[in-house]
Amino acid sequence: MMTASESSVSFEETDTRHDEMHSTIEDWIDELVADVDEAKASAEFQKWLDVQSRFHDYSYRNTLLIKRQCPEATRVAGYRTWQEEFDRHVTEGESAIWIWAPIITNQCPECENSPSYHKSSDCEYDETPPEEWSEGLVGFKPAPVFDISQTEGEPLPDLDTEATGDAGDLVGQLTDASDELGVTVQIIPADEWTHGEAKGICEQLSLVDMQPRVEVRGRKNDADLARTLIHEYAHALLHFDVDDDTERSKREVEAEAVAYVVGRYCGLDTSGSAFYLAAWESDDPEVVRERLGRISTSAQEVIDTLEARE
Repeated sequence: MMTASESSVSFEETDTRHDEMHSTIEDWIDELVADVDEAKASAEFQKWLDVQSRFHDYSYRNTLLIKRQCPEATRVAGYRTWQEEFDRHVTEGESAIWIWAPIITNQCPECENSPSYHKSSDCEYDETPPEEWSEGLVGFKPAPVFDISQTEGEPLPDLDTEATGDAGDLVGQLTDASDELGVTVQIIPADEWTHGEAKGICEQLSLVDMQPRVEVRGRKNDADLARTLIHEYAHALLHFDVDDDTERSKREVEAEAVAYVVGRYCGLDTSGSAFYLAAWESDDPEVVRERLGRISTSAQEVIDTLEARE
């Protein structure tokens, strides 16, 4: 597994790029699974979460590719996008960061292939000509992007985030967004809290609207309160309907990871988070892929909901 002292990977060879991008993702997950009971796995997992927090709307496959090629990347875009939308230019000699880009084209209503693949397939659909088919996702292809550090030109003032630990109105934004996330939330005064040392819980449905009910203990530290809200929202989104205690403990790592990603995205200091990946020790690589996917999509759902309210 790549460490800070190891060099990053690159996909310069056109003939092997497609396969190497796939194998890089698979190898990283296989190594993570093999080392879940060791501290280095948790450290590697946290590095990926750092990248995911900066690219919350990217799939875990693309954030893994970015991590392996340019771990310190903060904002990526295509060559022309930097020129045309941001008045910036890729510095001469910089190597591209390769990610998977969706292929959107006319799609057969029957086999869902593009016209070229449909023609060579066994599908017999011919009710309408290809030019009349609706567009859809038919696959992915390698696409080059560049990090802002690889460009020069006009500054991007909108890249600034809140000061570390300054939650601003994040608590209010999170509580206001609860219905859109399908969650009922209540902040309980500390002197009325009856759940011991827990900072928050999500254990039952609300009797009012039958949504997962989140309760968090009130406190003066808004940053910590916001992080707890995000963590419990993640519980509601990820595993409220999971009854198996072993699986629930495994998804506790997922909920903490979502809180870490969203918290960092919102400018909070979540560096104290602990990820006990040994809980995933019995999982095979395919299950870990599913967990990474849930972390990515759940964090994106919370972030997108907050952004839509701004």
